[in-house]
Amino acid sequence: MAETGFTTMAGTRAEGSAPTIGVGMLGYAFMGKAHSNAFKKLPYMMYPPVAIPKMVAICGRNEEATRTAAERFGYERYYTDWRALLNDDDVQLFDNGGPNDAHAEPCITAAQLGKHILCEKPLARSAKEAAAMLDAVTKANVKHAVAFNYRFVPAVRLARDLIDQGRLGQIYHYRAVYLQEWIMPHYGTPHIWRLDKAVAGSGALGDLGAHIIDLARFLVGEPRRVSAATQTFIQERPDGTGALKKVDVDDAFVSVVEFENGALGSVEATRFAGGRKNFNSFEVNGEKGSLRFNLERMNELEVFWVGEEPKETQGFHQINVSESYHPWWSNWWPQGHIIGWEHTFVHEIHHLLDAIVYNKAVAPYGADFTDGYRNAVICDAILQSAESGQRVDIRY
Repeated sequence: MAETGFTTMAGTRAEGSAPTIGVGMLGYAFMGKAHSNAFKKLPYMMYPPVAIPKMVAICGRNEEATRTAAERFGYERYYTDWRALLNDDDVQLFDNGGPNDAHAEPCITAAQLGKHILCEKPLARSAKEAAAMLDAVTKANVKHAVAFNYRFVPAVRLARDLIDQGRLGQIYHYRAVYLQEWIMPHYGTPHIWRLDKAVAGSGALGDLGAHIIDLARFLVGEPRRVSAATQTFIQERPDGTGALKKVDVDDAFVSVVEFENGALGSVEATRFAGGRKNFNSFEVNGEKGSLRFNLERMNELEVFWVGEEPKETQGFHQINVSESYHPWWSNWWPQGHIIGWEHTFVHEIHHLLDAIVYNKAVAPYGADFTDGYRNAVICDAILQSAESGQRVDIRY
C-alpha cells in the first residue's frame, strides 16, 4: 500500500508544489457528482491548493453506469466492489457517497486499511452503528469527516463567527426547518431506498433533519433533551414490480430541543411541504440580536441588533455575504458575484485536505465522526420520543 509514504507526508508541511492525494469515490449519483465536481474545481479555485486531489477510482454496483461516471467525471478507473476500491494502493482518501446502509462497513474497513475518510450524512442509520464507525477511525488514527456541507456556506460560517464573538450575547432560541416536497402524491414517487428503514435508517429525519440538527450543535451547542412527533402520510408505495411496499420511515417530524446552555429550540423537516424545493432555514435569537438564514438565498444573512438603530428604522437588515473579507470569498469572485450550493463541497473538501496534509483536527469547524455520532444519538432520541410520547435525555 501507499500508506507508509502518505502517512509521512501527511504530518509534514508541504513545501514547493502541493502533494497529491489519491481519491476513491463510492457512489456515482447525486453526491458522487457533487463531490467529484468539487475535487476537480478545488486545485485552481482554492489557490494555492493545500493538496491536489487525484481522482483514482469510482465504485458503484451498476457496471455500465459506473464506467460512464468514471469517464464523465475523470476517474482513472472504476470498480463494482467497494472492497476492490479500498484495496487499491493509490486510494488514500475514501469518499463514501453511497446509500446509508453502505456507510458503516466500507468506512470501518477503510479505517482499518489506513485510509482517510469523508462520509456523506447521516453518518449511520443508528447511534450504535455510528459508534462503531467512530471507534474504528479513532483506533486507526486516520482523518475523518462527515459531509455536513452547510457548515461551509459563507453566511453560516459568518453566523458562527458572530456568535463566537459574543455579538448575540446569551442565546435564547434556535428554530430551524428543512422543507422539501418531492414525495408528495402528485410526484408519484415509487418506493425508493430513502423510504426503506433497512437502507436509510429514517426518513425526513436523517435525510434533512440531520443537517439542521448539526447546525444546531454548530451554532448553539449541545442539546440535553428532546421531545418529538413523526408522521408517515403515505403508508405504501409501488416498488419496481408495481407491487405495493410498506413505507416504514417518517415522512415528517417536529422536535422541541432543550439545550445545555438553557436555549430552547425547535427543528422540523418534511418532504411534504408543497412549493418548497430545498428550504433550509434557521433563526437564532439572543439577548443582543438575532440572525436569520435561508439556504435558497444562501449568499444572504439577515441580522438584527438590539438598540443599535433609531426605533423608526430598527429591524432586520440583509447582509450580502460576498465581500472579500467574508469566509472563503478571497478564493472566488469580486463582491456581489454570488456563489452556489456546489461551492460548499469545495470548501469542505479543502478543509479536510488541509487537516490531512498538516495533521490538523477536522473539528470544530468541520464535522468529524464524533459530530456524526452525536447527530445519530440525537436522531435516535427524536425517534424514541415520537414513539414513546415522552421527553428523552441526550446521552452520548
